[in-house]
Amino acid sequence: MKKLFAAFVFAALPALAMGAASNHPLDKVDIDLTDKAALQDGARTFANYCMGCHSAQYQRYERVADDLGIPHEIMLDNLVFSGAKIGEHMKIGMKPDDAKGWFGAAPPDLTLVARVRGNDWLYTYLRTFYADPARPLGANNKVFPNVGMPNVLVGLQGNQVIGCKQVQVVTDGKKQFDPLTGAPITHEACDQLTVEANTGTLSEAEFDEKVKNLVTFLAYSANPVKLKSQRIGTYVLLYLAFFFVFAYLLKREYWKDVH
Repeated sequence: MKKLFAAFVFAALPALAMGAASNHPLDKVDIDLTDKAALQDGARTFANYCMGCHSAQYQRYERVADDLGIPHEIMLDNLVFSGAKIGEHMKIGMKPDDAKGWFGAAPPDLTLVARVRGNDWLYTYLRTFYADPARPLGANNKVFPNVGMPNVLVGLQGNQVIGCKQVQVVTDGKKQFDPLTGAPITHEACDQLTVEANTGTLSEAEFDEKVKNLVTFLAYSANPVKLKSQRIGTYVLLYLAFFFVFAYLLKREYWKDVH
């Protein structure tokens, strides 16, 4: 029994360590795995901004193209930069030993990252990088303090810095407004992330949508058969409900003589 308990504790340590990394609140993101346009945009962002360092080695280009409705020729011309064939896995050319020397640790494979971290964590993490000259790569993160990763999306989002700004008052999860004028009730809050003007190519709303699409693709990558599984599950439940009627009638027929 003691050995079993010890094994459980050791198994839970990674999850506990992940949760203790930061107390920064996570923003909620609602993704739609049936939205092919969002998935295609997320795949494009992943290929252009993430695959320089991160692989998705448990996915195949062909499977992604077929699931997302991307013709193979377009996939090869626009999302495959390594010369790989359509049936190959989504690997990168960076060697783990080189990556460890450059970044201190080899960047992890991202095929299953949405299962490990969760969609809300990824969405918040990708939007909370900020400039930090004290860090070796010039960037830090609110969700993952002292992260050893550069802000690869800074060109889209713009350069974020920590400062003070007016923030709308929220009570019990509801934004507060002046009852007479209807204007938002705000207060000055410091230690807030602010994007410097004219440093990014996307507006705040556009960048949030871009990150949401990227998270949608990562969620798909972590479980490509999720929609199919849900569909099969629905059929199974309908079958069980249908079968229950006949099972109940049979049970009543058997037991009528007993009673």
